[in-house]
Amino acid sequence: MLNVRGGHAEKTCGFQSCNHVEEDMLNVHLVPHTHDDVGWLKTVDEYYYGARLDIQPAGVVYILDSVIPQLLQNPSRRFIYVEIAFFWRWWEEQTEDMQNTVKQLVNEGRLEFTLGGWSMNDEGATHYNAIIDQHTLGLQFLNSTFGQCAHPRVAWQIDPFGHSRQQASLFAQMGYDALYFGRIDYQDKTTRLNEKTMEMIWKGSPENIGVTSDLFSGTLFNGYGPPSGFCYDIACQDPPIMDDVRMHDYNVQDRVDAFISAAKEQAKHYTTNHIMMTMGSDFLYSNAHTWYKNLDKLIRYVNQQQVNGSSVNALYSTPSCYTYHVNKANQTYTTKEDDFFPYAIKPHGFLTGFYTSRPAIKGFVRDANNRLQIVRQLHVLANLQDFDNSFSKMFQLEEAMGIVQHHDAISGTEKQAVARDYVDRLDRALITVEDIVLEGLARLLSNGSVAAPKPRSTYCSGLVQRICKVPHTTEKLQLIVWNPLTRPTTYYIRVTVFQSGWTVVCPSGEQLNYDVLDKSTVGKEIIIPASLPSLGLGVFFLDTQKGSPKSSSVRKTYNGDKVVGNKMVSLVFDGTTGRLKQMNNLQKNISIYLEQEFQYYLSYNGDCHDDEHQASGAYIFRPNHTTTEKFPRQFFNTTFIQGKVVQEIRQVFSPWVSQTIRIFEDKSYIEVAWAVGPIPIEDKQGKEVINLYKTDLRTNGQFHTDANGREMMVRRLNHRDTWHLNQTEPVAGNYYPVNSRIYIQDMTRNVQFTVLTDRSEGGSSLRDGEIELMVHRRLLMDDHLGVGEPLNETGDDGKGLVAIGSHYLFLDTVPASAAKHRLLAEEIYMKPMVSFSETDHTFQSWSDLYVTNRSFIQKSLPENVHLLTLAQIPNTKTEATSFLIFRLEHQFERNEDPELSKPVTVYLDELFTSFDIINIEELTLAANMPLKDLNRLAWRSAWGRQSFS
Repeated sequence: MLNVRGGHAEKTCGFQSCNHVEEDMLNVHLVPHTHDDVGWLKTVDEYYYGARLDIQPAGVVYILDSVIPQLLQNPSRRFIYVEIAFFWRWWEEQTEDMQNTVKQLVNEGRLEFTLGGWSMNDEGATHYNAIIDQHTLGLQFLNSTFGQCAHPRVAWQIDPFGHSRQQASLFAQMGYDALYFGRIDYQDKTTRLNEKTMEMIWKGSPENIGVTSDLFSGTLFNGYGPPSGFCYDIACQDPPIMDDVRMHDYNVQDRVDAFISAAKEQAKHYTTNHIMMTMGSDFLYSNAHTWYKNLDKLIRYVNQQQVNGSSVNALYSTPSCYTYHVNKANQTYTTKEDDFFPYAIKPHGFLTGFYTSRPAIKGFVRDANNRLQIVRQLHVLANLQDFDNSFSKMFQLEEAMGIVQHHDAISGTEKQAVARDYVDRLDRALITVEDIVLEGLARLLSNGSVAAPKPRSTYCSGLVQRICKVPHTTEKLQLIVWNPLTRPTTYYIRVTVFQSGWTVVCPSGEQLNYDVLDKSTVGKEIIIPASLPSLGLGVFFLDTQKGSPKSSSVRKTYNGDKVVGNKMVSLVFDGTTGRLKQMNNLQKNISIYLEQEFQYYLSYNGDCHDDEHQASGAYIFRPNHTTTEKFPRQFFNTTFIQGKVVQEIRQVFSPWVSQTIRIFEDKSYIEVAWAVGPIPIEDKQGKEVINLYKTDLRTNGQFHTDANGREMMVRRLNHRDTWHLNQTEPVAGNYYPVNSRIYIQDMTRNVQFTVLTDRSEGGSSLRDGEIELMVHRRLLMDDHLGVGEPLNETGDDGKGLVAIGSHYLFLDTVPASAAKHRLLAEEIYMKPMVSFSETDHTFQSWSDLYVTNRSFIQKSLPENVHLLTLAQIPNTKTEATSFLIFRLEHQFERNEDPELSKPVTVYLDELFTSFDIINIEELTLAANMPLKDLNRLAWRSAWGRQSFS
């Protein structure tokens, strides 16, 4: 934005809007801010309006109402705002005059947006796709509302419970100059304070993206609160500055001395003559007058001491202004290549429980993201920009997804009532976009025929269960299956029906083999192998009038070891116990011993009055012992179901733990579909359930986990790369977030065993050759980190929650093919969507009028290229047009696979069939700035290794 002064246009936002500093003094950058959780103890709405003051005295609307007038009173005052989910709502309620006033403050750099995502997302349980989306949503709002003066230069992750290297890489690619966080492991922080390495160059992708992913990163000295004694909100207990010399309680010199002492103490641990003090905290500034009145005095009286020889200069500032001046100091910084997991606040306080907390919500969020990407694809390919308020409906889902990425949402660290609100928001948003999906499918199926009515279909229910349930009376139907991948795939449709004698016809008109699994009182489950085209759809025809089915499955029992498999992979089960004992890759002639079972940790039930009595809770994982409890053998039983397209091994471990192992006819992986719950608590003991995989691989205390679903991180037992670890919790202190996969390798045998997940879970390899993943937890104690209630989830029936999910087992050689776990992860994350239509059409009558099989790209993309985003965005500059956000990514790391890691060329003008690409502009990752306009600050580091650009 430009201001006109003396007939000339002058830009006043950005770094030149920063307040003056003193080059030869210690400059204390006071950053007025509020941290507004997008749900935690109260729902999003309750926090915004200030409801339920009995829970927490917090109301975001009053914060923004209060701050704006205070900024107008003094041009040197500054304020930063972070959570766009709240600011957007407040903005929509303002008058035009107030909006113009806010724009003026933004243009003058006095109101600065920091981070700019819809929420301050969690980093342990989030997927990179959703992280990118929620930042894109917030940054697009800022861009379209305020222009480039609102472009955040700094990422602000002050409250998440550990930090991911992938998050740093994403921020760098979004164009941020710096990242600041408030929480790192207490041992790590002590080391950094002593070594003056509180600020560093974080290499977000050292082996793949290289210097493009480097990001200046800093740890805040006081978490994200003010120094002790300098909080000036209504709820604060600190003394105000009483500066009337006639008063008995005149305290200016005392407050000035205390402030200068705090500033000098902080400066000891940083390398430049600039330090940042965060003057604010959770939901503060609802009475901004008290803050600014006292900060004005503090700045004035501290700076007056300079005439007496003081070298401390206090000023209103922002994180970007602080970053700018630190950059000008031209220091050389140490580098960091690992991440900040796990995060501990004390010897027995490792915040590694939230990796698994509320597993049902974690699974729901992952599935909802899959649906969001499909909605966007159909919106573009069916040209639905003018359909029934479609942009507004998609925004509801995008907003709900942005909210649940918050670090007290998907993390599972919120109150139960708030968790239900998150689920309700997502559920309502998914219902809202149903007509977009169904209209999109109808248009794409219509085949250009104007005479035929558009075919109508119905969403399959059971988004999380992934089973399509059709009405009891159905005797004929069509299944319309959309493949969001840009390569062909085979997806196994699961349909619950109540009739018998079905035939299934595929999109080419041929009758298909399928399996029928008896589900007793809930009908029969048909499993159909659906071969689907790239980024396209296929229609499958089910009919009870055609005669007997081509396939049915039978239950079998065996004497002796039982081998179950296909031409690619097989499992061996012990003939006496029925337990798994071996996994084989038949194509590579690899065999490993593999035992799998569920066990559970008993949770420590402390009262949290000190560290020794720290309890396990929503955040913290603290088991009673390092050993686990096993289920009694008498409950265990195994049933083998033999079909033509799938073989199932159903196992019961206890009355509340069971699983179904599936081997599909043309897949090289094994699915382990688990069901856990209700976890019993009659013994007054919390339990944390793991799925344990034991192999004979020699792994030397090393394993790998993914970072937010993208790059892989090396993990070493009882080790941290950047400081000497004093391990005080041998189980919880070795747990890491597993967003999509974990693997172990035996390099003497060149074998890799990989377990993929369908949601974020905590996991580790505590003993050589083992992988454990925590799938569910139910606790009876609060861990005293703020939630105020135990993690004791219940279902609609009031009983303990039943969590269901899947693991996928993959065995291959290193490095020849093991990296193909990435293709499987893509299939899990972007699984097809099924809807059904109940009509009397046969294959022939349908194909005369409609499409039965069609791809909407001219040719499949290479396996190593993933279509991350295809979305239509309304153009706020004109009502006539919209534009597309189109993201392609190479999904293999360097040197990960001999072929798939190689560079690949994609010709965009030859890609899509339903539209032509006329013009294209490369943007930053968050799509809020042309890449050619990006000009990030340059930093000096002590990193001597070669980087990749």
